[in-house]
This record gives sequence, C-alpha cells and structure tokens, in this order.
Amino acid sequence: MSSLQAIRGMNDVLPDQSPVWQYLERQVRSVLDQYGYREIRMPVVEPTALFKRGVGEHTDIVEKEMYTFEDRGGDSLTLRPEGTAGCVRAALQHGLLHNQVQRLWYQGAMFRYERPQKGRYRQFHQIGAETFGIASADIDAELILLSARLLRNLGLADHVTLHLNTLGSNEARGRYRKALVDYLEAVKDKLDSDSQNRLYSNPLRILDSKSESTQALLNEAPAFDDFLDEASREHFSTLCSLLDRAGVAYEVNPRLVRGLDYYSRTVFEWMTDSLGAQGTVCGGGRYDDLVPLLGGKPTPAAGWALGVERLILMLETLEKVPASVHDTVDAYLILAGEAAQPFGFVVAEELRSKLPGLRLITHCGGGSFKSQMKKADKSGARFALIIGEEEAAAKQVTVKDLRTETQQVTLNTEDLMAELGAKLA
Repeated sequence: MSSLQAIRGMNDVLPDQSPVWQYLERQVRSVLDQYGYREIRMPVVEPTALFKRGVGEHTDIVEKEMYTFEDRGGDSLTLRPEGTAGCVRAALQHGLLHNQVQRLWYQGAMFRYERPQKGRYRQFHQIGAETFGIASADIDAELILLSARLLRNLGLADHVTLHLNTLGSNEARGRYRKALVDYLEAVKDKLDSDSQNRLYSNPLRILDSKSESTQALLNEAPAFDDFLDEASREHFSTLCSLLDRAGVAYEVNPRLVRGLDYYSRTVFEWMTDSLGAQGTVCGGGRYDDLVPLLGGKPTPAAGWALGVERLILMLETLEKVPASVHDTVDAYLILAGEAAQPFGFVVAEELRSKLPGLRLITHCGGGSFKSQMKKADKSGARFALIIGEEEAAAKQVTVKDLRTETQQVTLNTEDLMAELGAKLA
C-alpha cells in the first residue's frame, strides 16, 4: 500500500518552519492592535452563492478556481477562495454594520484550484483588514499606512513598491468599459488568449495582462482618466495628498485593477521583484458596492489582504527573520537517576508557575546522562538544568550554560528561580 501524502499544492508547516509563521503573525497582530482593529473569525466553508454574487461570476476565481461541492443536504458549498465576502456576510448576519464603524481583521486558510508554484498554492493563507462605515479617503490612507508600517517593521520596506490607482464610480467604469471593448474588438486577434476570453466578460482585467504584446496594444487604448468622474478624482487626490504628507512613496499605475469585481475607486498593491518575477504581497482597495450586493444597505467599505506564504518567502529569501525567532527553548531539564524524576517534575512545574515566560523541556524517556546532555544541546536551549541523585537528595539543581564557558552552579530551588529570572529577563 502506498503511503498517504498531502494533496498537491496543500502543504504541511513543520515545527522547524512554524516559528517564522508565528513571528509574522505576532508582527501583524501588533500593528493591527496599534490601529484599533478587532479580530473576526469566519468559517472556512461558505454558501457557493456568496462568492458567485460577491466575487463575480466572470472572475477567474469563480469560473476556474473554486473548490465547490454539494453536501448531503443538497446545498452547494465552497471552500473560501478569499476572505472579504465572508467577512461582509458575517458582519451583515450579526448586525455589525447598521450605523456603525467597524475596523476588523482576520487570518486563515483560503483555497483556489490553480497550478502550484513557488509562493502560490492551492491552500494558502491570508491576513486581511476590512473597514466599514467610512466613505472618505482618510480610511483608504489609514489602510495603506497600516500595511506600510507592517512592511517596515518586517524589514521589507526597501523591497516593495506601492502601486496606486482609482477605478472610479460604477458609471465611470461602465463608460470606460464600453470604450475599451470598442477599441479592443478591432485588435482582438492580436490579444493573448486569456484577454480574448475576458473581452466581453471582464475587459478591465485585460489592463493588467502579463502578455507584453497585449500591453503594447494597450498603449493606444482609451485612457481611463478621461472617463473618471469628478468625485472619484477628488477622492483619489485627497488620498495621494495624505500619503505624500505621511512620507509614503507610491507609483500611480493607471493599468492597475484588482481581480475581483467588487472593487471601486481606490485600488492598491504592494509589489516586489525580490522573488523573481514581480508579484503582489499585499493588495486591496475600496468596495463600496459589495455590502448592498450581498443584501445589506449601502455601506462604504475598504480593506486589504496579504499573502502569508509570499511574505514568509520574502523574509527568508532576504534573510530578514531574526535569529532569535528560532530560539524556542530556554532550558532543558536533565533527570539522571531514579530519585531525580519525582523531584524534577515538581521543580519543573514550580518553574513554569513562577516564571511563566520560561520555555522549559523536561526530559522524558530515561537514558544516560551523556545522551540527555546531547539532547539538551540539540534542543537549542541555553541552559541545562541537571538533577542527579545528589541534587535530588539535597533538593538542589545544577545550572549549566550550554552556550558560554560560564562555570556551572548548584542552587536550591528559590535561588534557581531568581537566577533564571535574571538571566532570561
């Protein structure tokens, strides 16, 4: 019988890798707390209609990438391919949006069926921030400033570029869409195959085509700026002014669109070329029309999502992970001899109670003193706490610093608490 393995594109995060994930999650949570965002947790499985209606039936996600199945009751369910639609559904269901301002964030696994490659998987993880109830450009600026602070705290600010654009109102996009389709119809045979498929269903996505030949054709296409409504123009100008005052550099990219139908006005992406081909590590914008689309009253909304795997790949590629992240153990308790174990377990629990930040492994399974010392060293612990027959009889513990030449000392439990507390402070 062949051994069972994880599904292609769905990866295990092993114990040696998880400290980097935890480091990133701590950094994100810290910044979000600074800005007053509150965590929300949504189900991994949602009604399929949520994504068809919210994300857009003619997007690549809905047409090609969703994991959809029928449950035993005959309902069509989908593993969530993104977080915003589910966040809106939850906010509506629980009455969080009526005459309220909300700043929310979430994290978790998303699922899309696509060809697995470096930094892009079928099960991937996102962290998202969503805001509701604020129509002005200052909340757009706050979301961008928040993401900029996070990237700066991670040491990645010099390796990303902020791309910014406005998609205007629905009416402006409708006028531009017609003009763009009229232009592209004349050169349809020269478009790449994906763009040909999108010409009538989702023509704005052609603007960010990765095909160089298609991009060359777009040089002569109508400019969206000529169709932009005045209110959206003023909104975008205010946003740019706020970012200028805050010292956040950006590039206005008139061909930047997002892959989901619900965006309007502001869209942005933090892009990097540190992973080879240029890729997006964080992106978002306004989606004022999504709440009514999902059954709620008109509600201004904006947010972003970042790709956890892609950020971790950047941190590791650029060597921005602090060495201390992998220090997962402070002390390793060695128990040598029959009398050592009962006394050692009492000492270990007392240490954990009195020094709650202490990361302590108690050796289990027996073995010689030499083999236990090897395991203590391999664990990465700074200190070996040694209890043998003599220490157990005297109610003492020997402390050996495994990383320096410091002389080992033997202490009673009270002095041990003080010594460890001082060294680990």
